[in-house]
Amino acid sequence: MHQLFPLCLLVVASVASPATYQMSALGDDMIFYINHVSNTTWKAGRNFHPNELERVKSLLGIDMESNRAYNRIHLKYKEIEVSDDLPKEFDPRKKWPKCQSLSEVRDQSTCGSCWAFGSVEAMTDRICIAGGGAVHLSAEDVNSCCESCGFGCQGGYPTAAWAYYVQSGVVTGGQYGSKQGCLPYSLAHCDHHVKGKYQPCGPVVPTPKCTKQCEAGYSKSYDEDKHFGESSYGVKGVDQIAQDLVSNGPVTALFYVYEDFLSYKSGVYKHTTGKYLGAHAVKILGYGVENGQDYWLVTNSWNEDWGDKGFFKIAKGSDECAIEDMIVTGNPKV
Repeated sequence: MHQLFPLCLLVVASVASPATYQMSALGDDMIFYINHVSNTTWKAGRNFHPNELERVKSLLGIDMESNRAYNRIHLKYKEIEVSDDLPKEFDPRKKWPKCQSLSEVRDQSTCGSCWAFGSVEAMTDRICIAGGGAVHLSAEDVNSCCESCGFGCQGGYPTAAWAYYVQSGVVTGGQYGSKQGCLPYSLAHCDHHVKGKYQPCGPVVPTPKCTKQCEAGYSKSYDEDKHFGESSYGVKGVDQIAQDLVSNGPVTALFYVYEDFLSYKSGVYKHTTGKYLGAHAVKILGYGVENGQDYWLVTNSWNEDWGDKGFFKIAKGSDECAIEDMIVTGNPKV
């Protein structure tokens, strides 16, 4: 019986389009369809248990339409002059090897704080790239203390997070249990995945309380530890985004999430099948070409066991899942 199942699935899937063949989210049938029937540019695998869909949806802390409306009022776009020698591929970890944060994958835990993570990760990288040293800005500070940024673990606005960085500053803080910086993340890494090294994830939690007080024994006060941005801005256009990555470092991006994305393992992601689930915020790190397909290199915040060691590639140049629609970033004050 086990030997017949893939053949039967192949027959069904080959005569039915994704629109007519109803596959289960996070199911083996969807993974099989992507890998053996769809002829797409990426490979799927088991990242989550099949019964975890509702919990995973709670990690998607972006309302795209609300963010679009917010950006129309609050986000100013910067004109980026594109160089004639803009490279075809770019990995900032090679250009700025001393900036170890470029290789880091954080974990937002059981909280829809992706909007804060995608923002502070890029801020952290850009401080190092600009010569401000190896600081590690706190996702806890932005998620819990920025009252204008949204709703904490229930979602928020990356543009507001970057404005908060400019206006109020962000303190340092490492990942959970690190004892690093003023305000380390207070929610534990958890096993989002079928096979991981952490405790199982539970349901989404309330937003941790804003304390505005550094950990006991830290050498500075909360106010003394603030790091400020000099500016925040949006970027439009594929070449302009690429140029800003090459010149200044990572940016924050928002994109639509469909069921198939949850099973990403390798290759260049393109929405292939599955229903819309919500939207997510991430950090675009660089870009490149794989088997003739242009891609953005992206850091996720579901720890290093998800996807390709915590990273993924997504098609570049076609606004895949609106990944190029709402890019926000900024420059540090160093």
